[in-house]
Parts: sequence; C-alpha cells; structure tokens
Amino acid sequence: MCGIAGFLADARFNQTRLLPVALSMADAIRHRGPDDNGVWTDPHARIALAQRRLSIIDLSPAGHQPMVSASGRYVIVFNGEIYNFSTLRAELETAGTAPAWRGHSDTEVLLALIEARGVRAALQAVRGMFAFALWDTHERTLVLARDRLGEKPLYYGRVGGSFAFGSELKALRAHPEWNAPVDRGALALFMRHNYVPAPYTIHEGIRKLPPGQMLTLAWGTKEPVVEPYWSARAAAEAGFRTPSNRSHAALTDALDSLLRDAVAGQMVADVPLGAFLSGGIDSSVVVALMQAQSPRPVKTFTIGFTEEGYDEAVHAAAVARHLGTEHTELYVTPREAMAVIPRLPSIYDEPFADSSQIPTFLVSQLARQHVTVSLSGDGGDELLGGYNRYLLGKDLWQKLSLLPTGVRTAFARMVKAISPRTWSALMKPLMPLAPSRYRVGLPGDKLHKLADVVSHADLDSLYRDLVSHWRSPGEIVLGGAEYPTLLSQTGDLPIDDPVARMMFLDLVTYLPDDILVKVDRAAMAVSLETRVPLLDHRVVEFAWQVPMASKVDARGTKQLLRSVLDRYVPAALIDRPKMGFGVPIDSWLRGPLRDWAEALLDPARLKREGYLNPQPIRASWEQHLSGQRDWHYPLWDVLMFQAWLEHVDGR
Repeated sequence: MCGIAGFLADARFNQTRLLPVALSMADAIRHRGPDDNGVWTDPHARIALAQRRLSIIDLSPAGHQPMVSASGRYVIVFNGEIYNFSTLRAELETAGTAPAWRGHSDTEVLLALIEARGVRAALQAVRGMFAFALWDTHERTLVLARDRLGEKPLYYGRVGGSFAFGSELKALRAHPEWNAPVDRGALALFMRHNYVPAPYTIHEGIRKLPPGQMLTLAWGTKEPVVEPYWSARAAAEAGFRTPSNRSHAALTDALDSLLRDAVAGQMVADVPLGAFLSGGIDSSVVVALMQAQSPRPVKTFTIGFTEEGYDEAVHAAAVARHLGTEHTELYVTPREAMAVIPRLPSIYDEPFADSSQIPTFLVSQLARQHVTVSLSGDGGDELLGGYNRYLLGKDLWQKLSLLPTGVRTAFARMVKAISPRTWSALMKPLMPLAPSRYRVGLPGDKLHKLADVVSHADLDSLYRDLVSHWRSPGEIVLGGAEYPTLLSQTGDLPIDDPVARMMFLDLVTYLPDDILVKVDRAAMAVSLETRVPLLDHRVVEFAWQVPMASKVDARGTKQLLRSVLDRYVPAALIDRPKMGFGVPIDSWLRGPLRDWAEALLDPARLKREGYLNPQPIRASWEQHLSGQRDWHYPLWDVLMFQAWLEHVDGR
C-alpha cells in the first residue's frame, strides 16, 4: 500500500524543478507510505513519478519504487495489492516470458506482465485493489489505471501547464502551479449525496479516475483518453439477464468457496494482519473464513460506544469468542469521538459527510496499534441485498404506483401547506391509538418526509430522493447547477427488478464514492492498509448471477450470505436489526457541538464566503435545535463543507 503522485510538465517548466516538486507532492501524502519514498524523473520528457511506500509484500529494497521494468521500457508507481501475483508469476515463468526476478513483490510481477501482454491484458488478468501510473519510455505515453470497484483513489487534472495526478488531492495542491477554485456544480452534488461523486471533485478541472478505467495521455497532447477495461454495468447486466438456476444450497456452496479463496488471497502479507469485526453479517463472514484458514487466532478489532443504540461491541465480542479470535475492543467516550472532528477536513481532503467516518477512523487507529493490514466486510450490502432501503423503496413504490401521479402530487401539496409543528400538534392526540410502529415523536416531521417522496413519477427518481440529503441543492449552493450523474441518468438501464436497480446504483455510486472513500482515507491517515474480500471481482460477477429470491425475500435481506455464515456462526449471535456504524450527531449538534456549528453556520460568514444560501440553512438549523425536525444529515453536509473550506483557506 502506498501513495503515488507525479506530473507531466510542458516546455515552460524548469527541468531542474522536476525532482523537488515531485518530492513535495509525495511528502504531502507521507501518511500513505511512511516506510520509504522515491522519485524518478526524465528531464527530456519533463515527467516525474513519485511514491511513498507502506511496505507490505517484499520488505526488502527490491520492492522500492518507482520501479523500472527489466527491459527499461516501463517505469511504474503503484498503490495497492495484486492478490494473484504468485499465480501470474508462475504463468510468466511457464510461458518463458519472465525476467530475471530481482525480488518477490507484486509490483515487479505487474511490470513483467505488462511487458509480456500489454497494459489492457495485464489489467484484465490481475485480481486486486490498486491505482498506478505507468510511463512508457518508448512511446512516451502515460497510463493511469484504477481497480475495478474503486478501492484505491486516483485524482488527475491540469495544474498550470502540467498534467498532474495523485492518490489524494493534497498531492496535487503541493504542485507550485496549483490554482483550482471550488466547483459549484460539484458542491451541489455533495449537498445532495454527502460525497462528491466521480468523476467530479470539489475543484474545477480536477477529476477522479472512475473505477475499472484506464487513462492514456500521449506526450505532447492536451487531452487524455479515458476508457474502461472492466465494467460493473456489463457484469450486472450479464448476470441479471442470465441468472443461475442452481438451488439455494448449491449457490451457498459456490459463494462459500469463492469467498474462501478471496479471503485466503487477501491474507498474504509480510507484516501483521487482522480484521475489523462489528459482529454484523459481512464482517463476521470475513473473519469466520479467515479463522477457518488460519493456524493461529486472527486478530480482530472493534470499538464500542456507551450511547444506547450505537454500540455493537458486545455483538462483536460474542462472535469473536465463538470463532476464537484474538479480540481487541476499545470503548470510546463522546469526547474522544468528537476530538476526531477537527481532523476530518485534512483526512478526507475534500468535503465528505458520512458521519460514520468518525468511528471508522477510531477503529483504524485501534487496529494500527497491532497490525499493518486489516480486512473489512464492506460490499456485502450492495452485492447481496443488505440495506433496509431496498425493501422500503420497493414496498413504497408498489403502494405509490397504485395511485395516479396527480393524486399523489395533490396530497403532497396539501401536506406541505401545513407546517410540521402544526401537524404534530394535530396528530399528537391520535398517537396512543395508532399501531406501535406508527407511534413517532414528531409525526409532522414524518408526514412532511412522506410528502417529499409521494409525487415521484418512477422508482429511480424515488430512490434518488431516498438517498438524497438536500433534495434541491440548487437552493442551497449559489450558482450550483448539478452535473449529470449515474443516479440522474438511468433511463437505459436494462434491469427492471426494483431491488436489483437500487443495488446496481449503489454499487456504482454509493459504494466507491462513499463507503470505500471513508475506509481508505480513515485507514491511510494512520498508515493502515485495508482489504475488502467481498469486492473480489469474481465475487461481484457471481453475485449478479444470484436470483433475487436468494438475496432478499420475505424473511429479510442478504439471505445467501446469511446461509454461508450459518455454517460458521450460530444465527442467534447475528439475528438482530441492522445497526449502522454511526455516532449520535443529531444530539451532539444540539449539545456539545452547538457552539462549533453555530460559528460555521453564522449567516454573515455564509454570506461573506459566497457559496451557500444562508436562509434555508439557518431555517433548518433552528428547526433542528428546537427539536421540531431532525436535519442532522443535511446540516452535517454543510458543516463538513464549511470545515473543509476553513482548512484549505488556512484560517
């Protein structure tokens, strides 16, 4: 695991500055690789490649980067892991195309594979998580590539006269010609989603390379060519069109075998290795399969909170005891959790507002005290139907679609004509008479939320609304017209099952742009490598062949993964309502975080900065403080942007 950076400069750039600028870019992401650093330059081509190394496989100097291929043609800086590198190495040796090996790193195998088969074929052969930059000295061509599902980040764009790239935005900001203002369209997307979706970033002219894609820039040209080498959409469509006809038991056997192999491949490391364990289905499956293949207790880690409804540590401990892992848990106080907040703008590098970023950082910090690599259970919800909103969205749409659009629109208009507070007062006497599941503290708030979704014309727009924070970001961001995204352009998606459509949209948006960003930045901030076995692309392709009845049915979500886990962990230790990995931001904003938030949301400050409209933000803030509405999700978006802006402005 490493951090990479570099740039291809124009003729105006002083060649003697290649080395110091590249070193500065790499030093900006030192946390991603504290063990070693290196720079390679070609003054004639005006290119510099830099890397910070976190040594995981082949700790010797033979693993040093930038690495030059055996023939001298290719130079690479690589971030990530190739899990099948031993198999590929053997294939090259059998074919007689292997070089005289200098060490046993996966990077050296990747370089040899590129020399033997070419870049695209090599990318299609490897299994792993990665982002790399490759310079072809013969063709004078720069290639950037990112893994299939987007586990590792890669940013790029024009910085002055240079084409620059890096693992994080802070590497690009270290270039002396950096001058990229806030992109208001991207800011509007952030206010909707709580993250900036790829390919956009918070900065004008700077992009994220999407998952499964490679970028090629020929020397002397201005515009790169970006094209896929693997497509999540193609995998989903192929699996959905031709689902497996195997029995549930046979599918369970197949998934068990696939996951065993994926987990075994990701347990290879020359440094201490462990796993995050929440006690939920996904992390428990990963840990169970690790322990089943390990001759010694697996090191597992979890954190707990004293707040009711936010503590999963007790469940994790029960699973750990059953599996016999070497378990470490840490109970975190609210003060310790809130102490992370000032660090978030630097850790995430662009506005990011999934509040589970806080416990994710804390559990990464805990794990790093004991191991250098940690496996996680991310991906199971998107692949195998784990989110409650899949059932909610499907059921809600089935009910709504029975009514004409005009009727639903009229109902929404009528509800919105009366304030949530008035509705709550009117409905309060009726609450004791309602079924228990409908007894809520702020019925007017719930009624207004219902009105927000009933007028949608189709499931896709309903789902976009369900996963949106600010539903009309253009009213919040001054001059912020939203760019098109995969969530707003779904008309040609040939997957008609409502749950499958929602799962696919999460797979290509929420998973890479929220979940994987959250884990990567939190872990790399403490120099911890994370690995995600459920996102082995073979597992992904298999999951899309699984009929929906084996994923989500009347009993609940993630049925096939539950069937695998049942072989290793008693259901009694797992069966409970799904709990998010969160913290009580809603109550903190009314209490210990109130003064901090008030300063960031000051109307005069918002007006002076000129990005956000103070009026709707202040209205939501006042309603939240009074308890009239719970606006903590959209308010956290605003606060994370404000904190980030303060950080990058150096205030």
